Parts: sequence; structure tokens; C-alpha cells
Amino acid sequence: MPNMSFRWRSRPDAAALERNVDELRTVIIQLRHELGNKQRHVGQLKVLLLQRTERIDELTAQVDQLRMQNRRLDEEAEHLAAMVARPQLITAE
Repeated sequence: MPNMSFRWRSRPDAAALERNVDELRTVIIQLRHELGNKQRHVGQLKVLLLQRTERIDELTAQVDQLRMQNRRLDEEAEHLAAMVARPQLITAE
């Protein structure tokens, strides 16, 4: 006579396993959705980082230009101050 208790026990186990598989599929779908959202967010952050880096480079170049301009203006001011400080030779004619 076949062992009927084995079949009886296997059916609830199979149903429980199917429920577990369904739950895990749901979890996988949710995780894939979250991963997709995070990947999109990372992509947006990369774009923003690139834009920020480019802006920093532009501002650094502008600061360098202004420093050079200030250096030239300082040299010109020193030259003009030296010209004013020199005694003027007045020749009487």
C-alpha cells in the first residue's frame, strides 16, 4: 500500500513553496524598481557633477585672468607712482 502521508505532506509544502516563490518574485520586482530609480538618480548626479566641475573650471580661469589683470594694474600703478615721485627738472629758458 502506498504511503499516502507522504503525498499529504508534500502538497502543503508545495503550496508554501509556491507562496514563498511568489513573495520572492514580488521582492525582486520591488528591488529592480528601486535599483532603476537609484541608477537614474546616479545618472542625474553625474550630469550635475559634470556641470559643476565645468563651472568650477570656468570660474578658476576667470580668477586667474583677474589675478593677471590685477598684477598688470599693480605694475602700472607702481610705474606711475615712480614717475610722480621723480623730481621734475625744470629748465629755465
